[in-house]
Amino acid sequence: MTETIHVNIGGLKRLQSRPPIGEYLRDIWRTRNFTLLNARTGANKNGRDTFLGRIWVLLDPLLQTAFYGFIFGVVLQVSKGMDNFPGFLAIGVVFFRITTRGLATGSNLVRRSRALMSSFNFPRGAVVIGETLKHAIDGIVPALVAVGLALLWQLDKPVSWTVVLVVPVYVLMQFFSLGCSFVVARACAFLPDLRSLVNLVVRGLFFLSGIFFSIDRFVNHPTLELLMKLNPVHQFLSAARVSVLDGTVPSAFTWAYITCWSLGLTLIGFVYFWAAEGRYATLK
Repeated sequence: MTETIHVNIGGLKRLQSRPPIGEYLRDIWRTRNFTLLNARTGANKNGRDTFLGRIWVLLDPLLQTAFYGFIFGVVLQVSKGMDNFPGFLAIGVVFFRITTRGLATGSNLVRRSRALMSSFNFPRGAVVIGETLKHAIDGIVPALVAVGLALLWQLDKPVSWTVVLVVPVYVLMQFFSLGCSFVVARACAFLPDLRSLVNLVVRGLFFLSGIFFSIDRFVNHPTLELLMKLNPVHQFLSAARVSVLDGTVPSAFTWAYITCWSLGLTLIGFVYFWAAEGRYATLK
């Protein structure tokens, strides 16, 4: 006798489907535990295969600050007239990497995760969010090292309460990074050649965001100075430096500017990424 098996397919969805954006958001919320667990297990892997292990989490920001400090402070002598160049540089180098991490990792994220994305139906935006959470966890220790180094080089000044403002700045950086990841992940998924352009943009921002020098001191052209100050990465670095080094609250314009960039780019990037949801599973 042949046994008949009845299967309820009411809850099944096509692998290439794109649900309405409201349902998509609910699906992402339902997968939050998986996303968070995946981010936590993937975080803090730097240095695991080396002799020094996780000590590299501390050594990396210190060595980078020392290297760029020698090049720009000793060789090029851009530190003249600056009270705390090591602290200025440490915050610039470390927080630049935190802010632009979404550009660097998002360019290959979809193609690197295509095996997972083509295995079963789930909101692919959860992969982008999980990657951002992972890097947010990874960035905590380097950020603390940068802030600690900055304060260490100005022990003659009392530590201001404004140091705690680095926390909301750090959170806004993660939203900015998430928005960048959404945009770059979709764009590079279907046009891999854009990865070279993204790398070029990151390198350009590295030298145009005031990491090694104060824009007010070294940029004399009014239009160029304005364009550099409108660079959101520069504004993020400026907010962190003002809070830590100067002991003052960032201006209302700075808060409004970085908030609009962070939340606006996240919203636009999310919609842009969602619009191609049904195509990620068919990538070759």
